[in-house]
Amino acid sequence: MITANQVHSIKDRINSCLRKDQYRLRADLKRFEAVCIQAGQVADQSLLAKITQRIDKSVALCEQRIQSIPSITYPDLPVSGKVTEITNAIQQNQVVIISGETGSGKTTQLPKICLAAGCGKSGFIGHTQPRRLAARTVAQRIADELGSKLGDLVGYKVRFHEQVRPYSLIKVMTDGILLAETRSDRFLEQYDTLIIDEAHERSLNVDFLLGYLKWLLPRRPDLKVIVTSATLDTDEFSTHFDGAPVIEVGGRSYPIETRYRTIADKQDKDSVSPEYRALLDAIAEIREQERGDILVFFSGEREIREAAEVLRKHGDHHDEVLPLYSRLNVKEQQRVFASHRQSRIILATNVAETSLTVPGVRAVIDFGKARISRYSFRTKLQRLPIEPISQASANQRAGRCGRLGPGICIRLYSEEDFNDRPAFTEPEILRTNLAAVILQMTMLRLGDIQSFPFLAAPDHKMIRDGIKTLIELNAFNEHERITNLGKQLAQLPIDPRLGRMLLAAKSENCLTELCVIAAGLSVQDPRERPVDQTRAADEKHAEYVVDDSDFLSLLKLWQCFEYNKKHLSNRKLRQYCREHFLSYRRLLEWEDIHHQLLQIIKGQMGLTLNQDAASFDAIHRAILPGLLLFVGMREEAADYLGLRNKKFHIHPGSGLFQSKPKWVVSAEQVETSKLYARTVAKIKPAWIEHSARHLSKRELFDAHWSRKAKRVFVYERIILSGLVLVPRRKIPYDSVDKNAAREIFIRSALVQMDLSSQAGFFVHNRKLVESVQYLQHKRRRPDLLVSDEQRFEWFNARLPKKIWDGYTLDKWLKQADANQVDALKLDIKDVLDVEQSERINCQYPDEIHVGSYSYQLKYRLEPGHQEDGVTAIIPLHLLSQVDPVAFQWLVPGLLRDKICGLIRSLPKSLRKYFVPVPDYADRCLQQLDVGNGSLHQQLTTVLKQSANLHLHTDMLDENALDDHLRMNFIIIDQGKTIACSRNLQALQAQLMKDAGRAFTTIAEKALKSTVSKDWVFGEIPLKHLSHAKTNKVTGYPALSRHAEGVTVVLYETEQLARYHHR
Repeated sequence: MITANQVHSIKDRINSCLRKDQYRLRADLKRFEAVCIQAGQVADQSLLAKITQRIDKSVALCEQRIQSIPSITYPDLPVSGKVTEITNAIQQNQVVIISGETGSGKTTQLPKICLAAGCGKSGFIGHTQPRRLAARTVAQRIADELGSKLGDLVGYKVRFHEQVRPYSLIKVMTDGILLAETRSDRFLEQYDTLIIDEAHERSLNVDFLLGYLKWLLPRRPDLKVIVTSATLDTDEFSTHFDGAPVIEVGGRSYPIETRYRTIADKQDKDSVSPEYRALLDAIAEIREQERGDILVFFSGEREIREAAEVLRKHGDHHDEVLPLYSRLNVKEQQRVFASHRQSRIILATNVAETSLTVPGVRAVIDFGKARISRYSFRTKLQRLPIEPISQASANQRAGRCGRLGPGICIRLYSEEDFNDRPAFTEPEILRTNLAAVILQMTMLRLGDIQSFPFLAAPDHKMIRDGIKTLIELNAFNEHERITNLGKQLAQLPIDPRLGRMLLAAKSENCLTELCVIAAGLSVQDPRERPVDQTRAADEKHAEYVVDDSDFLSLLKLWQCFEYNKKHLSNRKLRQYCREHFLSYRRLLEWEDIHHQLLQIIKGQMGLTLNQDAASFDAIHRAILPGLLLFVGMREEAADYLGLRNKKFHIHPGSGLFQSKPKWVVSAEQVETSKLYARTVAKIKPAWIEHSARHLSKRELFDAHWSRKAKRVFVYERIILSGLVLVPRRKIPYDSVDKNAAREIFIRSALVQMDLSSQAGFFVHNRKLVESVQYLQHKRRRPDLLVSDEQRFEWFNARLPKKIWDGYTLDKWLKQADANQVDALKLDIKDVLDVEQSERINCQYPDEIHVGSYSYQLKYRLEPGHQEDGVTAIIPLHLLSQVDPVAFQWLVPGLLRDKICGLIRSLPKSLRKYFVPVPDYADRCLQQLDVGNGSLHQQLTTVLKQSANLHLHTDMLDENALDDHLRMNFIIIDQGKTIACSRNLQALQAQLMKDAGRAFTTIAEKALKSTVSKDWVFGEIPLKHLSHAKTNKVTGYPALSRHAEGVTVVLYETEQLARYHHR
């Protein structure tokens, strides 16, 4: 049985394990304890044995580390005199700030002091450097002093290369590597001590790390942190870490004589540029006093290579010229630090400013410039312009020559220039594109940038600008969460806008061209335009102009330069640049950045460049995703409308200034007297729409059903930050909103019956609805049919959700069974009250009986229409037989309204006796013999009796009635309408002859009588009813004379019959 004491003893042993193992071991033991002790279950001895074995192994490794710590000795350096003070501070504090001058030895000795203070036993002593070159050389130096091979007790790790063993005590790395490790080791548990060296440089990585450590330290109380600075601005670091102690270490420096020399404006007779002539003169000046090594500071690799060439041609051949920059291969770098006898001139970037101590340096020549990463709000791009360095950086450089004896520092700029420079270099966090910062913080899980504990917090507006930029680039979604594309973008150590172009170029198969263009956008335009030679410059630059695209003009310029570089000597190439008003230096800088991009694209990303030339469309489709902020549409002759209603013009220097295409994109916008777009290209709005789908606003309007297409359509308007990309485009509604399309389909196709379909349920429903609609015409009420909304709800509840147009309906009908289809059939009770239907049919009959005939009635509810109301259909051959008086009664359902109308038609002097009219109409209805005789006659009689007034029928004005209260008549002949009027008597008079001929034709067919001189006719009736095909005929027979005798003929009226019979 495992006891609590035994478990507690095992817990104590975990404290002696490697720091990186402790968390997992404690968690496993806690689970074991919960199951086997607290829950009272039988202990699993094998599980505990495994935990114990892991503890034993980790403790052994810890012991091995302790045993491997060598004897520590310190060389004669200023920091060595502070070993005891620094050791005590490390042991008594979690954070210590070391301020050490250049040459104090802090970089190489601090890791050893940490070892002596008891650090490095349970984890690495991590030692960060700002540059890869410094990381390698510092690791080598510490290893040498500890008597170990590089990669054993002391290892290093930089991008693409690692030489560290699990038992290594000290791990030297770039600050970027340590940041990257936070992704997989959130609490940095592989370290028990961290030294953040050269913190005064205030790079992004350093500010990130210092902020991250501020968050981490309360969670890792065992972690020791030492922050070093080569300048005196240490109070800020101490305050950041809650008053951490500061220890100042002086440097071992001899007096340094500083001289200022300015650079001449003109090129000398040997075709050496003014900068390199000044360099040669400074070297000669130093050599008059000193034969020791000279360290020259340049702004970049390109300048170093050019200077090396100049020195080989024009310098002292007794000096060995060596380059030193971060991307130099290891073998070449080691030559700088190797022992030597020959005097040397070391040409270095600011990599030798602080981290690296170059041995043997007696003099420094400083051009006073460096590439400083800076975000341009104008271009929205992160650039690396060459700028003057700060006073602190200049003093750091000068301090490199006073370690072995008195030194000389020649600054190739004026003392006044030096005094005007800022005291310290501005922190990178304040001069960088925060889009890149936020993106990297997100990938490193460093939390919200607004609450992140930076030493110098960026402005809130800059933070919002950075987030908006990432959303624009589709690196963040609308919820400000990183996207998959954003994760890819974070892998590219370049400006996010340029990186976005390169990611787009991958899919457009135009990486070759975009690498050139992206590099070109990262440098200052190499085309020069001297004020006194503008016309000549424009003529030469016209050779590179490509219609419709300044981006391709850049590409053409690059191609021309590369061609000439292959076929011309260096001197002639420079001459070519001068003749074509091109900056040779900027072109070389362009080349340098292009080379770096290629390394990233092919090396880090593993992508392949396209061999065939990319098309215009592909290149500009790739450019757009990174420059959506700078698109615009021409509104007037010269004005363009950009995003957020911004007005701009194409710059006169653009190749598109004259053509002014409808849609453009530009690389930047510059405001002088006007807002000008520079580096412009013609584009298509469809490209913008495709690239800006995540940013664009879609407005849908005028959704409608198309009977012909059997589908619901809607118009869309696409707007990007106020810029209308698509004003009106018809699209299927179901492609954006199937539910809304389904609703319109039901309302239009099924409720309004606006569908061409022979489906059984639809034909049934159409007939049913039409019958109810006809009842509405009869009743002159449009509300008898249940409302559209009620019918919509009926169909919505029964129609499958997957149906939203005619095609999906047809597809479903083919698969559905009879019961499913029948469920869509309306019943009369679904659309109308059955009892109400019966009452309507009684009050509004479909035919009227007059005499021996029945005439079809039809109804229409459409005031103002010729057939509004009730229409009697009268065949032409019966027209003369129709008694107009019979139609005065109209139909029962309208009779009361007609009586009201007739009463209201009385003269005012009489009408006043019959108020209220409806009440009198009701009384009259009770006394009338409906359908017999004349309505006018009966109504006049009743009104007379009720009011004791003198009335006659002429006072009732039928023409004063509303049309629907007067019977309408349509006369048809052989199925065709030949006349229509509400005045039957007028129709009878108008068509009397036609009606007679029609009657005779039908009567002859109905009554077949022969001509005879004998009486063969029997008794002749007064009336005769017969049928001729579909025509029913009632006529009046009479004898009619004929040449050969007499015959019986049917006449329309009794009067005509008597007339012919006499």
